Amino acid sequence: MTDNIIELVGIKKCFDGEAVVEDFNLTVKRGEFVTLLGPSGCGKTTTLRMIAGFELPTEGKILLNGEDISGLPPYKRSINTVFQRYALFPHLNVYENIAFGLKLKKLEKKEIVDKVAKVLDVVDMEGFEKRRISTLSGGQQQRIAIARAIVNEPEILLLDEPLGALDLKMRKEMQLELMEMQHNLGITFIYVTHDQEEALTMSDKIVVMANGRIQQTGTPEKIYNEPSNAFVADFIGESNIFNGTMTGLLKVTFCDAEFECLDNYPRGTKLDVVVRPEDIFFNDLSVTKPSSAGQLTGEVISVVFKGIHYEITVQCGKNEVVIQRTRSANVGDTVEMYIEPDAIHCMPCDTLVNSFEGEITKHNMVEFGDGEYECDVTMLYPGSHIDEDGYVVTGDGERIDVRGIRVNVEIPVEAISMSDDQEGTRACGNIINLIYKGDHYNYLIKTDNGFEYVLDDEYLWNENDYVSIIIPKEAIKLTMNTEGTVN
Repeated sequence: MTDNIIELVGIKKCFDGEAVVEDFNLTVKRGEFVTLLGPSGCGKTTTLRMIAGFELPTEGKILLNGEDISGLPPYKRSINTVFQRYALFPHLNVYENIAFGLKLKKLEKKEIVDKVAKVLDVVDMEGFEKRRISTLSGGQQQRIAIARAIVNEPEILLLDEPLGALDLKMRKEMQLELMEMQHNLGITFIYVTHDQEEALTMSDKIVVMANGRIQQTGTPEKIYNEPSNAFVADFIGESNIFNGTMTGLLKVTFCDAEFECLDNYPRGTKLDVVVRPEDIFFNDLSVTKPSSAGQLTGEVISVVFKGIHYEITVQCGKNEVVIQRTRSANVGDTVEMYIEPDAIHCMPCDTLVNSFEGEITKHNMVEFGDGEYECDVTMLYPGSHIDEDGYVVTGDGERIDVRGIRVNVEIPVEAISMSDDQEGTRACGNIINLIYKGDHYNYLIKTDNGFEYVLDDEYLWNENDYVSIIIPKEAIKLTMNTEGTVN
């Protein structure tokens, strides 16, 4: 028997022609506790529903023990689901709720009694058989929902944010109980949550999702300490994220200072640099002298008490640096900071330019994305110019009609801007993600026609804000597409 109990291969799911999950590939081992983690609307519940059989994939296959179950209805899958609202029957008592599925299978009464008693012991609810659901607390209802799911002895238990309705203290208690329960039962758990701490606490493996795609899969330690991109670093825990550049062997520059690090990329590589707030050390220069170890100097602009630590924000040049430590500081203090090499995690920037395929529609216009934009077509032919009729004339005097030529369009991230004024603009859409990078925000915008643009802005906008995208003529860079001219 293979160690892999379930595999999702090339899964894509569309609603009304729009993909909400795509290019999704995941392997789950037998007995693993796997968590699908991501913000609301990222596709994690849709993925769970496809595994359960409540939704069918538009493309791809779902394999259970190596067999394709993509088209099977839920009742033919050895998979049970615990929903956020538990879906218990209010008119039935605890025993009747748990026994409901067993009675549908027409099992003997003694067998049903034995199975119900066993799962009540597992969830620590012995003696509650005759209690009505309305008399139970949220935590007790959650236990009964799990008991009803595991009494059928599924191979996989799916849990869709089952702790979301509980208060913080109860949620933390139930996290530990769920972990112990999963370990004792040996059942594979696939768990959905948007709570990062919950995922880090409970999981053997975390699948971080955004915009319907997997961003990173790994152990909690791997996800936290070695995020694969800026989204994961920003979403998992607290992070300082800065723009950086590789300046030499195991040397990186950010915040206008050079640091030793453990990551190695070619010199000149543009990077996203991640430093966790708890990994920054500082001295208050109002009470101590500067040390030779100090790498950055700044002024404390904010101090917030978070219960187990203080969150201290330091203005360092143009960048804000967030630090967590158990001792407080005073606003206005001048401090020096030090960061160990193993606390600096470097990643190549996800997107430096926005790339599209386009077509020259007029002698000075290119169509791509959401419309036509003015451009300089002479960059396709070095040394050329535009004649009085609008044709491109090469350095050799050749006159070229560029209409219909296929091109690659690149627009640097920093060259695009956005506005809340949609009048006369070609591309409009919603902000679907934003990341703070020390001295600016990095935005991902999805337009009405489904195109995505990445841009930087020093001002804070809100997720889901509807904005227009402004692309200056001089920002559009053109190169020939190998497909050539459209016939």
